[in-house]
Amino acid sequence: MVARVVIAAPGSGHGKTTIATGLMAALRARGLDVSGHKVGPDFIDPSYHALATGRPPRNLDPFLQGEDLLVPLLLHGAGELAVIEGVMGLFDGALGTEGFASTAHVARLLDAPVVLVVDAGAASRSVAATVLGFANYDPRVELAGVILNKLGSPRHEDEIRAALAPTGIPVLGALRRNDDIHAPSRHLGLVPAAERAAESQRLLPKLAAWIAEGVDVDAVVRVVRGASRLSGKPWEPPVSWDGPRKIIAAAAGPAFTFRYTETAELLAAHGVQVVDVDPLRDKELPEGCAGLYFGGGFPEVHVDELSANLPLREEIATAVHKGMPVVAECAGLLYLCRELDGQPMVGALDAVARMRKRGALGYRNAVAPATQLLAEAGTAVTGHEFHRTEVLPRHGKAPAWEWDGGGEGFATPTLHASYLHVHWAGHPGLARRFADAVHAYG
Repeated sequence: MVARVVIAAPGSGHGKTTIATGLMAALRARGLDVSGHKVGPDFIDPSYHALATGRPPRNLDPFLQGEDLLVPLLLHGAGELAVIEGVMGLFDGALGTEGFASTAHVARLLDAPVVLVVDAGAASRSVAATVLGFANYDPRVELAGVILNKLGSPRHEDEIRAALAPTGIPVLGALRRNDDIHAPSRHLGLVPAAERAAESQRLLPKLAAWIAEGVDVDAVVRVVRGASRLSGKPWEPPVSWDGPRKIIAAAAGPAFTFRYTETAELLAAHGVQVVDVDPLRDKELPEGCAGLYFGGGFPEVHVDELSANLPLREEIATAVHKGMPVVAECAGLLYLCRELDGQPMVGALDAVARMRKRGALGYRNAVAPATQLLAEAGTAVTGHEFHRTEVLPRHGKAPAWEWDGGGEGFATPTLHASYLHVHWAGHPGLARRFADAVHAYG
């Protein structure tokens, strides 16, 4: 039995990340085994969940993983209580799909009650109309309560509570404005917790206390434990290796904070041990390294430090040119280029990267145009693009993926570099091919 609740909002900016993370911290402070989960492809919010729960971050995304995998993935990663943070507004999903991969869609698939976080800073009685509209919009979604955020005064709170009373929707929390509790943001959202780890750790007790003071945590726990029993088996990565293990180096640290937890779990099942390497500080790859994995992050913020680490850059370039298998997604793609914003990078790709004013954001249906490290020709995947940089040229002679009539990225039998983030739990064949190449190397 996994007790669970979805923390949602009418839209972005209502405070659901702060409140969801604070609730996780408050539940953990009570000695409860709580896990954090994020609806959608986002890597940043889960980094705060991990700090609050002490558990690996998890994502739940019907587009990236498939609808049938959501319950097994939840059962695999959940604690006694699972707090699932939504994405955007409750009913906002992939464009043109009538809400596919929305928070509401995930709540329905998981049969999970929803608590709606509402920024009440600029309204009073109108909050009740907003909440009632969300409660009635889709009867398949159970709206179990509301948490009011950014209240200005007791009188303000009383006015909203009075307006909500006839709706029958319980108020589970009422939080005052608190300028001391916030996470800084930048061009792609919040700053990842790994870039401000010490500050984030100091903030957690304040956040838990703020929630404990303004939220009826006992009532929330009753909502969580009132969720129906889920049927199904937990997801487990398919074990395919019982021989000697190989080591791969995976970029980590403040510049490379984006990696799905299941990636390392899948590789471990295929006999591959993931060893973290911080390209800002580590001067060499681990002994016995037979593969490289560079996930996402913000290398553009740390470009000077990345460039200054010449010993590691040179060792990586040599390894790639010798045919060591390498997978690079988004930030990893930038790091492998000749330069980023004018600063020298690894130079394994004959391309330069730079920041641009407009970003690229959204789900993608992609196909491998030719056989390469991760996929056979014609392999279809679902992925997500999320960046405000560009790479010139856009792709090599063999693109990594094609979508919307164009190619993107670089691919060879030993290298895959692309902007596209793919959740390997939804496409486990990619992990198997990479692991096979690592075992064959050297």
